[in-house]
Amino acid sequence: MYLTATRPDLTFSVCMLSRFMESPKRSHWEAGKRVLLYLCGTVTEGIFYRKVEDSGSVGYCDSDWGGSFDDCKSTSGYVFSIGSGVISWTSKKQSVVALSTAESEYISLALASCQALWIRWILEELKHHQVKGTTLFCDNSSAISLTKNPVFHGKSKHIRIKFHFIRDLVKDGEIVVEYCKTQDQLADIFTKALKCDTFNKMKKKLGMTVV
Repeated sequence: MYLTATRPDLTFSVCMLSRFMESPKRSHWEAGKRVLLYLCGTVTEGIFYRKVEDSGSVGYCDSDWGGSFDDCKSTSGYVFSIGSGVISWTSKKQSVVALSTAESEYISLALASCQALWIRWILEELKHHQVKGTTLFCDNSSAISLTKNPVFHGKSKHIRIKFHFIRDLVKDGEIVVEYCKTQDQLADIFTKALKCDTFNKMKKKLGMTVV
């Protein structure tokens, strides 16, 4: 678990395994060994930060709808970068069962917005004021519409009120939600298992390299 603080590529697999720590089965034991074998082969990899001119924070958020076979809950994932490397990431099961893909993505957007707001406050404490709103990329058009268009509220009355505060952040300009293609969704690596080529591509985008 401590390794996930410096190795974002391990986050999804470790967080998935941690859900079964109370009553693990042999399949979880085998999966755990695969994670350790992967770690042994990539022990020299890490995040490398380069000096860049633009140091504003940018975020990506994603979710897999009903990915948990046990309770049909979705997994949210978000990642934020400043400059050349990522500085904050997570993979977490949602607390409620989403009734649609749009709702699952919308909840993920709300969770990522909390983190974006916290990062902005931290940067201000460090005397680094970010004038523009934090850009948050999402690959679901319906979820983005929910953050901007009140007309869609009738389709989302069942969504808990605590997830709707993102609208105020968008309205105030602190968060700017933009669309990105699924293949460019960096947070994908925190919500589901990926093919080897896609996984390695995402690792490079996270800023990971041999150090």
